[in-house]
Amino acid sequence: MPQDVEFVLPFPLRISTDLDRARHHSLQWVQRLGLVAGGESLAWFSMWDMPKLAALGFPHATGEELDLCADAMAFFFVFDDQFDGPLGRHPDRVASICQGFIDIVHGARPGRSAGPLLRAFIDVWDRCQDGAPPRWRARAACEWEYYFAAHAHESINRNRGTPAGMREYLQVRRGVAATDLPISLGERAATIDIPRAVFHSPQLRIMRQTAIDITLMCNDVYSLEKEEARGDMDNLILVIEHEQNLPRAKAVARAQRKIAQRCSRFQRLRDQIPNVCAQLGLTAQQRAMVDQYVEVMATWIRGYHEWETQTLRYAQAVDVLPATAPGYFEELLA
Repeated sequence: MPQDVEFVLPFPLRISTDLDRARHHSLQWVQRLGLVAGGESLAWFSMWDMPKLAALGFPHATGEELDLCADAMAFFFVFDDQFDGPLGRHPDRVASICQGFIDIVHGARPGRSAGPLLRAFIDVWDRCQDGAPPRWRARAACEWEYYFAAHAHESINRNRGTPAGMREYLQVRRGVAATDLPISLGERAATIDIPRAVFHSPQLRIMRQTAIDITLMCNDVYSLEKEEARGDMDNLILVIEHEQNLPRAKAVARAQRKIAQRCSRFQRLRDQIPNVCAQLGLTAQQRAMVDQYVEVMATWIRGYHEWETQTLRYAQAVDVLPATAPGYFEELLA
């Protein structure tokens, strides 16, 4: 069972003090926006415990900031599941639907006929932008665009029926995993706005990409059975098996090594950050903010992993929603 696979992630584990508040808010939000109607759908959603993911992944967030993080996480997973059915095998329809969401981040506003997922995204995006620096808003808009656009290519790969090579897999998976966005949400919740010279330093850019890859690769192991049962191809284990002609146990072991290597890379680069800050002449306050940015990345890696080893979304996904049926209780995208 992939859920039994263990990863050693040498990063801090913390949890927000406002988890109970976020749980109360989250259930109200998904029902008010129409993402979850009730009954089996509400029970299935509650099993995921999105607020706990937010509390573990964004431990510095409290109050409305944690509520926003929990709502964004809920949106990601409810939206993603809509393609675990007939729609997910029609790339042209997927691209058309996702274009409507992309238009939102570039200023469009739909009419009153907008569905629940579009309304929920508008709510999340508007709250994300409120009070955020212009450069953060511009970057987040591009990250959302990448996220939505990648779903059409996931659909193409699903129809092909065989995994792509590692490079193509990573390009699609980094998009549909939306793993850049949680780090940006973490920055926003922690009110981090570090100087551009250090933000775009090779060390921090590579660390950010490494953090993204660690989270999606670990998730691929835990979600393997769910995704394989539904014919998804963009999964690290399936790619390794296909590309290197390895049996499952060896493919999982290879994935563990890839993740361990990335954890070591993250730590090595983190050790270089003080020298980079010194060479760039950062003030003590700016250095403290850089340290906080590094912590945002590290706590997201560990927090996401802690959640995915506990949530019933992966442990019971195949039993609750069999592969012969869509991966959702309610169809929210026409």
